[in-house]
Amino acid sequence: MAVQSYTISELALELGWAMNEMKSRLRQKIQAKINEHDPDLSFELLEIIGLLWRNDGINQQEIGSIVSKDKSSITYLINNLVKRGLVERVANKEDRRNKQIFLTQKGKQKRKIIFPWALELYEQAAGDLSEEEIRNALFLVKKMITNLN
Repeated sequence: MAVQSYTISELALELGWAMNEMKSRLRQKIQAKINEHDPDLSFELLEIIGLLWRNDGINQQEIGSIVSKDKSSITYLINNLVKRGLVERVANKEDRRNKQIFLTQKGKQKRKIIFPWALELYEQAAGDLSEEEIRNALFLVKKMITNLN
């Protein structure tokens, strides 16, 4: 059996494909869990709520950039979250056109329900990996992201 030799760019491509496949599988499992616990939510809505759990008060442009969605998609998703009473738009004091997005109390409460089972899925994904392996992989991916910026 011949051992195939890969260039750095080919290995980086394989890594990108593997990360994309992992995200796709996690997305499917997370959506299945969402359907069990809160069928009114979607993965996209939960992605924004999860982002706000970590960065409450960021603006729509930042949210769009982080979740890789265009302005109209983000507006639609945030409108949906506002209608459900999960987030609110607050005008920035320096620039009233710039709206910051904050979780409501109801949005913050979702964390108590959703976060434990989301962590279970990521623990399943981590399997028998060590903390050091995960830290090294995280460092590697963040470095590659920095290289693209």
